[in-house]
Amino acid sequence: MFDQDIEKLQKYYDMVIEYLVTYSFQLVGALVIFILFLWLASKFSNWVKGFLLTKKVDVTLSQFLANLLKILVLAIGIVIALGKIGISITPFVAAIGAISLGAGLALQGTLSNYGAGLAIILTRPFKVGNTITIQNVTGVVKEIRLPNTLLVNEEEEDIVIPNKYLIGDILHNSYENKLVDACIGISYDSDPKKAIEIIAHVLAQFEWIDNKKPAQIGIDEFGDSSINIGIRYWVPTERFFELKYIANLAIFEQLKENGIKIPFPQREVRILS
Repeated sequence: MFDQDIEKLQKYYDMVIEYLVTYSFQLVGALVIFILFLWLASKFSNWVKGFLLTKKVDVTLSQFLANLLKILVLAIGIVIALGKIGISITPFVAAIGAISLGAGLALQGTLSNYGAGLAIILTRPFKVGNTITIQNVTGVVKEIRLPNTLLVNEEEEDIVIPNKYLIGDILHNSYENKLVDACIGISYDSDPKKAIEIIAHVLAQFEWIDNKKPAQIGIDEFGDSSINIGIRYWVPTERFFELKYIANLAIFEQLKENGIKIPFPQREVRILS
């Protein structure tokens, strides 16, 4: 039994020695080719990344394209090196195709996120610093990555959204600001024109309200107990609630000082005999 094992090992050893003797120069050539293509891939990748950045292409997209080209150059080098030592790549191509198909089916959701991320970087429906709303989630774009996009809200919570939800769905982009849509009711005995003038004067005093989009103030509806005044203005998203509360307090105080009544709901009850 031991002698048979020795014979097998000797057989394999002879095969290896014969292969090395036959293909020694080819092995050296293949190694040189691989090292050369490895160097070329690194240099070419760095050059492409630097060129794209000088053209102000997105950093994430530049890195992705540079890495993709590096892999392609390396793949060409490996194919040439394997052919140099007499190894056919046809079985490897078939195996890689089968593996890629299986991986594609298994990672369908992940791949769709990467595809959507690439589409976002290319089409730029939003950029870092914009305020976006998607599926009732609102936040300031902090980082755009290939698989997902990172938002941050006023509570400084990080919100990670898979990119597949940002493509093919309704997306609201209000850039750096967010709309305050408020409503305040005044008594039917009060003058709505005077109330509108007071509210407009109060909002004009705040420097953080977007001057490019003037505040919109007017009668929104006639309620059962009040005339409801609609108020719409834009504020920086990062301080949305803080600034909204400051404006609400200032409006309430000025209306009260100027004799504008803010009624509470009333109901008249009649007792019939």
